[in-house]
Amino acid sequence: MAVERYERAGAAAVVIEDKSFPKVTSLVAGGRQDLLRIEEFQGKIEAARKTRKDQDFLVIARDEALIAGLGEEEALRRAAAYEEAGADMILIHSKKETPDEVESFVRAWKGRVPVVIVPTAYPELNADRIRSLQKIKMVIYGNHGLRAAVTAMKDVFARILKDGGIHNVHKEIVSLEEIFRLQRMDQVKLNEQNFLR
Repeated sequence: MAVERYERAGAAAVVIEDKSFPKVTSLVAGGRQDLLRIEEFQGKIEAARKTRKDQDFLVIARDEALIAGLGEEEALRRAAAYEEAGADMILIHSKKETPDEVESFVRAWKGRVPVVIVPTAYPELNADRIRSLQKIKMVIYGNHGLRAAVTAMKDVFARILKDGGIHNVHKEIVSLEEIFRLQRMDQVKLNEQNFLR
């Protein structure tokens, strides 16, 4: 099962989403946002909890009722059912351009488990504002690293074209040695010595 594989790989948590397969990203315009029946999703949460070996491994239930346009009452109903099934945390998300819908959900949430948010669409929900809600215990900045990498790549290649070569950007970007360190190339070389015949 996937949870066992994630645990073996060293993950500390898994986020399971109540969308039907194949999933369509939450923020795409006009995307299909079909949700599973609550009972079916409760079964997935229970399965994840029963197959985890480490009780500190978190099973986070992602409640997409707000994304699907079903409203706060349905989001709260689903969150309560997911907590009942054993979710360690409830992730709530919204595609509104302001955090009002998420903040309202958090204030209305009476469950015992904490809330997780992904403030991609509403950057004004900063750390102070999040702390003031008190029930949010995790924030996922889900795509900012990828977006930053794309921004940096576009900037570097634009400069290479403008400068007519890499002579200016070369000294400002990470070295090949650092790339090899991140890839653990020393371990790759050791494995080659030990196992290649």
